[in-house]
Amino acid sequence: MARGPAVTAYKFLRAGRVGPFSGFQWPVDAWVESDARVPCYAGIHACRTGDLPFWLMDELWEIELGGDVADGARKLVADCGRLVRRIESWDAAAASEFASACLERVRTLASRQPAAEGHLADLESWAPRAGAVAVASLAARAYEASGGAEAYDAERAAQSEWLVARLGLGAAGGEPRAQRT
Repeated sequence: MARGPAVTAYKFLRAGRVGPFSGFQWPVDAWVESDARVPCYAGIHACRTGDLPFWLMDELWEIELGGDVADGARKLVADCGRLVRRIESWDAAAASEFASACLERVRTLASRQPAAEGHLADLESWAPRAGAVAVASLAARAYEASGGAEAYDAERAAQSEWLVARLGLGAAGGEPRAQRT
């Protein structure tokens, strides 16, 4: 389907290449098309490296997006897409390491700002039972409570940088890279 430049991005899926909201089982290296492109409702959704912490699931895939690609809040939405390759470095061990890194940043925050100690206690209590996505969210909220929206964004950026470095995805940031298919 896609002709000309495609946008390379990332897509988190449940185990077995299953869309977390749609329940759609994705094929590998085959274009999937959508009749509409509406963020959160229709279209092929993916993310930039800076969006990764918001969408953590069992599997991470590199995806090519084709057709019109819209830039949404913490996501990209396209007319079509195809899974290119699984990012094997995202696994249960990486998810656990990521959650531990988030918790450690909140410990550091609490050591500098006593007001964050309550958030740290909550996070330490929840972390063993919560998934990585919940730990990341709670960590960002601890930063937000201590320093406002800018601190929240800075923690999310730190999470993205950790994921990019650990998973070997290249530079952190927000922009997908355009590439000919």
